[in-house]
Amino acid sequence: MSATGVLESFARHLAAERGHSQHTVRAYVGDVRSLLSHAASQGIDDPADLDVRVLRSWLAGQSAGGAARSSIARRVASAKAFTAWCRRRGLAPTDPGQLLGTPRRHRPLPAVLRQEQAARLMTTDGSSSPTDPGVGQPAPGDPVTVRDRAVLELLYATGVRVGELVGLDVDDYDDDRRVVRVLGKGRKERSVPLGAPAAGALEAWLRTGRSALVRADSGPALFLGIRGGRLDQRAVRRLVHQRLAMVDGAPDLAPHGLRHTAATHLLEGGADLRSVQEMLGHATLASTQIYTHVSVERLRATYEQAHPRA
Repeated sequence: MSATGVLESFARHLAAERGHSQHTVRAYVGDVRSLLSHAASQGIDDPADLDVRVLRSWLAGQSAGGAARSSIARRVASAKAFTAWCRRRGLAPTDPGQLLGTPRRHRPLPAVLRQEQAARLMTTDGSSSPTDPGVGQPAPGDPVTVRDRAVLELLYATGVRVGELVGLDVDDYDDDRRVVRVLGKGRKERSVPLGAPAAGALEAWLRTGRSALVRADSGPALFLGIRGGRLDQRAVRRLVHQRLAMVDGAPDLAPHGLRHTAATHLLEGGADLRSVQEMLGHATLASTQIYTHVSVERLRATYEQAHPRA
């Protein structure tokens, strides 16, 4: 099989069998293409001849070229996935990727909103100054305002990723149980609860907003753009940046910052790690534990600012 054929078959495996997103497939295939190019420069054109020496020299070159530790970690994951797949497909007699170690990623603590900032964000309507007393009352007959309120409430209430949010369909919302069915990474499905404010905003959108934007070809999308198609992720990112600019003292966050905020506030309110892990759809508890560090750092900062003998 040619190198192109190998890459195409590997990409199909990642998408169909591993359930990776298009973005992840593109990244992994790009990494493996780079690996195979490096191997070819050393006279190795067959995946069966890859060994740990070649893998390590490729990674060393990436590191010397200035790749970040997180990028190196992903390339290790790409190489391991590829060599394991080659072994299973009979393209290689061994799996040299098993001998690779994965560098520990430096994970900076994410910026999050304070609880009062999050509450303020939920009551901005995009048309008034944040200090106006009427902020938070959607303009009558303005479906975009009603939709934007529902989008912000749902992001903060559920901690869903922006891609998961725009992928929701109308039938994914169960108003009786007040949960949304979310299709997450790896096409894993989970049910996420939402509170009364988010449910009220979502029901207002379904009752009065969506019907004003829906078109014959809109399909089942829960959130619609102004032309009636499924809401685009870029529109959600613009919305979050614009509304946060209206909240005094709030950091400029992307929608993922609201996911971090939701998780941090849940833990500060007494939720256990396992519940937050399930809600966020994290594959491992290690991904969720970072929010305990966020809470501790916030407590430390408050202590140092407030205690006279800090």
